[in-house]
Amino acid sequence: MKKGFKAIEYNEASDEVKAIYNETMKELGVPFVLNWFKYQGNNATILRGNWEKLRCTMLLGNVPFILKQLIIYNISKIKKSEYCAYTHGVIANSMSKTLTNDDSIKLTENMDSDHIPSSYKTAIRVVTKCALQPQSTNEHDFEELSHEGYSMDEIQELMALADLTNMLNSLADIAGIQIDNELMEVQ
Repeated sequence: MKKGFKAIEYNEASDEVKAIYNETMKELGVPFVLNWFKYQGNNATILRGNWEKLRCTMLLGNVPFILKQLIIYNISKIKKSEYCAYTHGVIANSMSKTLTNDDSIKLTENMDSDHIPSSYKTAIRVVTKCALQPQSTNEHDFEELSHEGYSMDEIQELMALADLTNMLNSLADIAGIQIDNELMEVQ
């Protein structure tokens, strides 16, 4: 028996779901609907809620987008969430030049690279720990992030990524989401 949900293609979607699909494409800056959204397309209420959570946590705020992508990639890779690790790895690598000034460097191939600032490495390590073992989160984690220069608002934003990534991974793995063909062409 095949696990998961059926992907709802754009042309099969209800008007409400199409509107959400359109929002995702516009705000993510991609010309196609990601499979992560398609696999929720049969339930507009769930799709809307998950899109808003992703949008508010990943796209808005003061923490740099590339750092958010590196955190999501790192957690997803460790948790072996193939879809999320691949997708967020592609996004992070497409932005590597912002830190490296070199198109040929892919940050996900060396997360210890000198191109990744110390403050980013600390955030990646701390948030990954909190995502994988939330009960082990302690005052020292917050102090480390504060010491690296993150404000309390940014720390809350970073910690929200632990929650978001667990949700992204769970839904992708439960639904059996396949990597988008469009993303496979990028790598």
